[in-house]
Amino acid sequence: MASTIEQRSESPERLARPLIRLAKTHGLSTSFFDQLGNYTEISDEALVAVLAALGVDASSEQSIEHALEQAAQADSKRLLKPTITTIAGSPATIELNCTADETVNASIELEDGTTFAGTIATRTIEAGHHTEQAEQAEQTDHASRAKHTEHITPTETTGHIALIIDASLPMGYHTLTVTAGERHGTATIINAPSRIPVPTAVQEHHRWGWMTQMYSVRSADSWGVGDYGDLKLLLGDAAKSGADFMLINPIHAGAPIPPLEPSPYLPESRRFLNVTYIRPQNIAEYATLPAEAKAQVDALHASVAERNNDAGPMDINAAWHAKRQALRIIFDAGRNAKREMEFMHFRTTAGPDLESFATWCLCFELWGAPWESNRWFFEKSIDSSEVQALVEAHKDLFDFNCWLQWIASEQVNAAQQAALDGGMALGLMMDMAVGVHSLGVDAWANPERFATGGVSVGCPPDFYNQQGQDWGQPPFNPRYLESTGYRVYRDMVHAMFAHAGAVRIDHILGLFRLWWIPAGLGAKNGAYVNYDHEAMLGMLAIEATRVGGMVIGEDLGTVPDYVRRILADHGVLGTEVEWFARVDDSPNAGDPYKPACDYRKQALASVTTHDLPPTAGYLQFEHVKLREQLQLLSGPVEEFAASALAERTAMMNRLVESGYLPQQYADNVDEHIQSIVEAMHAMLADTPSLLLQAALVDGVGECRSQNQPGTSWEYSNWRVPLADEHLTVVHTDEVFQSSRVQALAQVMCGTR
Repeated sequence: MASTIEQRSESPERLARPLIRLAKTHGLSTSFFDQLGNYTEISDEALVAVLAALGVDASSEQSIEHALEQAAQADSKRLLKPTITTIAGSPATIELNCTADETVNASIELEDGTTFAGTIATRTIEAGHHTEQAEQAEQTDHASRAKHTEHITPTETTGHIALIIDASLPMGYHTLTVTAGERHGTATIINAPSRIPVPTAVQEHHRWGWMTQMYSVRSADSWGVGDYGDLKLLLGDAAKSGADFMLINPIHAGAPIPPLEPSPYLPESRRFLNVTYIRPQNIAEYATLPAEAKAQVDALHASVAERNNDAGPMDINAAWHAKRQALRIIFDAGRNAKREMEFMHFRTTAGPDLESFATWCLCFELWGAPWESNRWFFEKSIDSSEVQALVEAHKDLFDFNCWLQWIASEQVNAAQQAALDGGMALGLMMDMAVGVHSLGVDAWANPERFATGGVSVGCPPDFYNQQGQDWGQPPFNPRYLESTGYRVYRDMVHAMFAHAGAVRIDHILGLFRLWWIPAGLGAKNGAYVNYDHEAMLGMLAIEATRVGGMVIGEDLGTVPDYVRRILADHGVLGTEVEWFARVDDSPNAGDPYKPACDYRKQALASVTTHDLPPTAGYLQFEHVKLREQLQLLSGPVEEFAASALAERTAMMNRLVESGYLPQQYADNVDEHIQSIVEAMHAMLADTPSLLLQAALVDGVGECRSQNQPGTSWEYSNWRVPLADEHLTVVHTDEVFQSSRVQALAQVMCGTR
């Protein structure tokens, strides 16, 4: 009997179908490999729905044929691509959609507004070949996929014209203008370094840092929630411990008034900062307040200050309710001429996006939260007369929201400066969330940036989420991004590097493709939509190079090998987590863990992540107890407990075998938690990874999870304050006085 050959790619018959051809034309992957390497084809239902979200009608055979014809016509008329990525320091070849008998003129306006004085030559393409689609490269092993890291390679066709731009084009964002006969075209050129250079300090030897949920660490001056004042102190003290960076939770902007969304990974805007973390007492104008006003601010602080000593879930709404009143008092007191000039400069530099954000905040506060029964989000656009009238009538509140962003920016900058002054190589490492709230300012003020039709972003089923995940966030429209030179992404990255020495990108696969989930089909039945990763990686390279920074990509889960290769080629670090680092990336709990020497060099390595309990809790099966308590298990608890035990045993075996832990400690885990935590970090310190990371929760002995995936309000996600193993709050000024934290720092420094 003949053996069955496992299918690994789409059949010729499927590829010939008009729907499949249409989907590929518009950047959809019609098949993919899951985390286990299983080949999966996207359903017709999902393809039709996702195409509709891109404005393409594929509801019938006739509409599919019409859409294919439209796409072919549009492509034939386009003189050049609207976004082109090239490599700084190398000549660039850009194909034009015109023939040799047309007269071609081209010029480049540089980022600074001047005209490029270098050479732009033309040549006729005599012969060539069509570049394979990225997704086709994914279907096999694709060693050739690494070629995609080079500058744009034209799809050459006999008799067409190409522009040759000499290597003197400076790094940056430029505008190419081309005329060919009577046709005219413009394009954004992203002229980026081929890779992000490793900072000199990191080249010398690998560097380590701390990870913390900033809001969880509080002091006597906090308002019940950790703030930018705490961050400044933490960074200064962390530098003294030998650390060179500190990764914190995303600090993107949220709602202007309670109720607040606790998850930092579901912001209202990624362009601006979370103002709830402002410390009023650190604002320059606080010190010069009139006595009565200052007493009011102090009384508001006193009303919530006692919460800083409570180890229970933080009341983020009560904290912001009190703090916002205090901030308004300080704002109303005014500023001197110099400070007012600085504020106005900030507003001018931030541009129209700040005005949009302040307008959204105004509508939110006066008309109500858009996710409740209020319809203004859907019925009134930002340009409507009603909205403009509201802004005019409440100019003070509009200005207040702009001012909050200025103050937040000042305080984050002060924290980063404290880190650098303390001798940190990188300082603050910011975390970029995958997307934004569907009813946030970005989606309201600029709906053209996002896909329509009720699609949301998530991920297909994997080891840890067998039903897949729907994050409820609207995806960027790749057509819009391409037509505008990915400007919205550039502004976001620039804003983050303005405050930080490194940026971690959550779910970095999103630079290549995002899993779009049509409304009502469930997370399993989505489709991957491809993005121009070269454009976004180019912007990351430009912004990181300009500040001597680094980029780290969270590449856990369903991430194809070619993505990791491309990221590495661009100088983007990947992510290694000890609890996930099994030999051959096995998904099976109990399979052996790989030795330290097998970790990637081009990576940020850590023991744990924010989606797992702290290491002390993980070793004591807090995740098993919590999932049983919250009824999150799909099978018997005994089965999950057995897998957790097998996982822990495998880790103990690795530590013992590699000489980091004596066997008697491995045989009696509960009595040697701190020693085991330190042993796991000692193994981490022996990896070749460029950056290493220890969590403050592991330093103080905390056992509770900060976040339990799969829950919302069933668990106090993102509201757990920092406490030790006895549930005693560890305050900001106490963290680095802790003997456990000091011991862990010594392990990371290699002095113990």
